[in-house]
Amino acid sequence: MRNDKPNIIVDLTFEFSLKIIEFIELLESKRKFNLANQLFRSGTSIGANVWEAQDAESKADFIHKFKISSKEVNETKYWLLLCKSAKSYPDSSLLLAELETIQKVISKLLHHLRSNLQINFIFKFSNQIC
Repeated sequence: MRNDKPNIIVDLTFEFSLKIIEFIELLESKRKFNLANQLFRSGTSIGANVWEAQDAESKADFIHKFKISSKEVNETKYWLLLCKSAKSYPDSSLLLAELETIQKVISKLLHHLRSNLQINFIFKFSNQIC
């Protein structure tokens, strides 16, 4: 989307946002406006923050944007679990499964970035001492 290079997490979260929009339309057709609004905001925010991270000012800013995405994943999961559990709401199982994949990718990326950031910090700090 953003450039010619494939970017799995950008693509996954963009496609997820499109599916969230479709699910929101279903919720609204059932007059479930309050939950639809909450789910729209958190569900599309995941991809928006991943998208914004692509132009981060620094590695720390990049990590911060992905941390926000991770929090939005958790909030979205909550709303989708409510839909799945409530009798009068449409089933959200497929979206929950897709969200699990997104959550795993973001978690692994954050873990890798934090590890490298700590290693770089320790290396720079130890060089300053010596």
